[in-house]
Amino acid sequence: MITFRNVTTHDIELILPMMQEFYAIDQYPFDYKVAENLFYTFLSDKNLGTSWIIEQDHIPVGYVILTHIFSFEYQGKIAFIDELFIQEKIRGKGIGTKTLLFVQEQAALKGLKLLYLEMESHNVAAEKLYRANHFSTHHRQLMKYIPKP
Repeated sequence: MITFRNVTTHDIELILPMMQEFYAIDQYPFDYKVAENLFYTFLSDKNLGTSWIIEQDHIPVGYVILTHIFSFEYQGKIAFIDELFIQEKIRGKGIGTKTLLFVQEQAALKGLKLLYLEMESHNVAAEKLYRANHFSTHHRQLMKYIPKP
């Protein structure tokens, strides 16, 4: 059975190795100490969002992080599925679909107006999962700017 439970500070050490595995998929840099500090910051302020551990029969198999944003265009709070990770050995068994349905239910309960997510363009399996769960390509292009200290 798949269940979801809120991440607490006691779970950070459990999630960080999964996060490192997630980042390694696309060779993203991962700094354990930075990620640990970010989790403490995130968990200390409920306005930043919510995170859950995904469990299969009470065994952690992944995590999902939902970050909150305020949008005038969408007339209220929206959210970004910042990270969604399921261990490779159990992918393709419906856990991703159950996770997205759970997150969509949580979004409705929180009164969120929109959920955003991003994915790597080469990740065909993820795109198939998202489209099957009513996500669509936004007509706008995501851009970024990194302020210099």
